[in-house]
Parts: sequence; C-alpha cells; structure tokens
Amino acid sequence: MVSDYQENGIQHRKNSWQDGVLGTNCPIPPGKNYTYKFQVKDQIGSYIYYPVTAMHKAVGGFGGLRVNSRLLIPVPYADPADDYTLLVGDFFNKGHTSLKKILDSGRNLGRCDGVHLNGKVAKGDGKDEPLFTMEAGKTYKYRICNTGTKTSLNVRFQGHTMKLVEMEGSHTMQNDYDSLDVHVGQCFSVLVTANQEPRDYYVVASTRFTKREVTATGIIRYKNGKGAASSELPPPPVGWAWSLNQFRTFRWNLTSNAARPNPQGSYKYGSINITRTIKLANTAQIVDGKLRYALNGVSYVEPTTPLKLAEYYGVADKVFKYDTIPDEPPSDNTKVTLAPIVLNMTHRNFVEIIFENHETAIQSYHLSGYSFFAVGMDIGKWSPEKRMNYNLLDAVSRHTIQVFPNSWSAILLTFDNCGMWNLRSEIWDRHYLGQQLYASVISPNRSLKDEYNLPEGVLTCGIVQGMPRPPPFSS
Repeated sequence: MVSDYQENGIQHRKNSWQDGVLGTNCPIPPGKNYTYKFQVKDQIGSYIYYPVTAMHKAVGGFGGLRVNSRLLIPVPYADPADDYTLLVGDFFNKGHTSLKKILDSGRNLGRCDGVHLNGKVAKGDGKDEPLFTMEAGKTYKYRICNTGTKTSLNVRFQGHTMKLVEMEGSHTMQNDYDSLDVHVGQCFSVLVTANQEPRDYYVVASTRFTKREVTATGIIRYKNGKGAASSELPPPPVGWAWSLNQFRTFRWNLTSNAARPNPQGSYKYGSINITRTIKLANTAQIVDGKLRYALNGVSYVEPTTPLKLAEYYGVADKVFKYDTIPDEPPSDNTKVTLAPIVLNMTHRNFVEIIFENHETAIQSYHLSGYSFFAVGMDIGKWSPEKRMNYNLLDAVSRHTIQVFPNSWSAILLTFDNCGMWNLRSEIWDRHYLGQQLYASVISPNRSLKDEYNLPEGVLTCGIVQGMPRPPPFSS
C-alpha cells in the first residue's frame, strides 16, 4: 500500500520521497509497515490522505489531516467554538477486489450506489446519533472534503449558511453560500453560526452531474435542543453552469497572512512571464479490447521500478523516456499508446497548464508537491485569446481543479520544488486506467538546498533493488 498526502504552499513543500505514490515509492508489502517523515512548513489547511494502490480508497482507506497555523500567524476570523472535519464521498456496494476486477476487465465503475458523511448515512427515524453538536449563538468551523471515488457532491446545511474561509490551504474572501459543490479531492473550510431554533438539522450531501441524484444526510444537533430535523431538505442546484459560476466567486484573501507573517497577496503571480504552456486533453479509447483513459494520446502504465528511484539511481533510460507526450494534444486523439508519462520540467520555470475536457463527464485533477493558481475556466476549447480573461490578481492557490464537460481550465505555477510529482485524475477509474502523468523537476546543482537525499530505510524494488546507494548531495 502506498498513501498520498495532499499538500499545499507557495514556497518549499514536501519532498517527493514522502509523496507516497507509485512513481516515487515502492508499495508497502502485506504485513509490513513504512513510516513517512516530513516537515510541516507552509501547508496550513485541511487535507485528506488515502492509499493510491488498487481500489483501497473506495472502501474506506482515507482520513482527514489538519495543519494548524502557529500562534504567531493570526487567521482572518475569530477562533471557532469547535473545529469539525466532514468527509463526504460516494460508495459502491462492492469490495475493493471486485472493483479492481471490473477495471482490470476493461470497464469503468459506472454510477455509485450511495453517498456517505463521515462513513454514515442518517436513517431519519429520529434515532440517529448526531455527527456534530452546536450551541446556539456560537460559530463552528467545518472542514469539508470530498474523499469519494468519482462523484462530485453538493453540500448544504439545513437552515444555515456557510461562510467560506479556506480552500485547500489558502484563505479566501469570506463570501456566504447556501450550498457548495465539492469535487473529488477538494477540501473547503467554512464557518457555520448556530443561529436557528435549537433542535436537530440535517447536513446534506447529494451527487452532482449524474443521471440519478443520490442524497445522504447527517444530523447536526443543537445543545439542549428539542425537536427532530425537518424532512424538508434544502434543494440542490441544477446544472453544471451553476457550479462554473460559483467557481468564479472564489477569491484569494490578499491581505490575510500566509504561513509566514506576510500577506498571501505578496506573491505577484500575475506579473511573471510564462515560459512553457502545456495543454492536456483527456480521452477514452478501447485498446486491445479494453477501456483506457489517456492524456494527449498516451495512457499511463506503472513500471515495476518507481520513476523517482530509477532517476535517482541513474537508470531512468531503462524504465521510462522523458516527454513521451507533446505539449499540445495530437490532431488525431483516437490513437492511444500505453507507456509511462514523464514531463521533463526546468527547475523554477513558470508554467501554464491547460486542461481540455472534450468528454461529457466532469474531470478533477490533483497535482502533488505544488499549489497552483486556478486562473481561468470556461466552456469550449482554449485558445491564447482566453488569457485576456484570466484572473491574474486573486485566484485561489490550490492543488485540485475541476474541468467541466466540453470545457477547459487553466492553472499557473512555478516548478520550484524538485522531485518527481504526480499529476492525476481524481476520478479513480480514470486514474487507475491511465489518466495520469509525472513531472520531473531536477536541480542542476544536486544540492540539499533544493532536494533531500534518499531517506535511510527507504523501500527499494524493481531494477534498483540491491544496487549500491548513489552518493548523497553534499550541500
């Protein structure tokens, strides 16, 4: 099993030896264990962790992770009365081995069977235990994360509004929302004030962009309250255009302090010249009778030797080739080949990545090791003229971005964090069947200022197993 920690930050982040994905780490053998060690620096916020092997995530292999601000760094809101984590997601009525067999046979998972809130679903019979308790007149922080396998969810609190304050580690402008679309892999932090009649209320999660809407509820109980929650649930939004418009309301809080006592907005990303543009188009094709998902005509396959280990040991040429996909989608996207995909990125280059979705299903992408600025999103195909509508001032710094059907999304980032970093679909059947790649960022100086040495006790496998360790970086 290998697990991934979703990270965020503007300066140095976690090193890729601790990323916990198959491109950097060998799987942990059954009955064995491995301890990841990393320094928490500027990744303040709400995150999730989960295994990236097979389909373990789909049957409960996930959890929440909080990184709190130091007392030296004030947050732009009063301390809440309590701090709650709400993990919502879809589920399937099959075990992880059965789900894996479906994918290995060349099919996708289809629609989910249900939705859960912290692993539970309220029955609504008046006997449900509360997920959370609130006291009238007090304000509570809820960290809401979509830990599901493939389904976007809308979350809303019966009779209460949500004030959005954080998104994947960044403070946001504090707008009020009746409901929020949370796409797979995303985390939002909201403040909810207990300002209603003291009794029970529902927190509601329902599927989005699916032919059949699935809804689940959990109980929020007022302290000393009397009365069951009303059966009249707040309605969900309709259509994906609503969700696109909601994205456009998200703004970075430029005056809020970041991980250090300096404003988030002190990083002027909008004034940096773009040095490389990469446009990625996702496709679905049948290859040798089985379904595969691809990016720019290549469907990713896992080599037996992790990419980062092969690179570090100097045997990369025996495991993969760099830049196996072009920076532009091929004119004929119906041809798909199977291979590891590794983009060779220049250290500290400022890069624009465009995600184009020509399919009818929503996409969700996560980039390990970095945060990026989600500067644009719209329907149709991307063209250079679209840059005129980019948000170059206060786009939220985040690490997961959705791409709506027949639409595009654009992100900007500096590849200043050396390592081997996974860019993947968070839609897990797509991830499993090839819709992912890695970005290799190598320091030309081989310096400890840029990247850590191979940790002691790290698991080795594939062709590097038994090879002598390369000499460490010296400075």
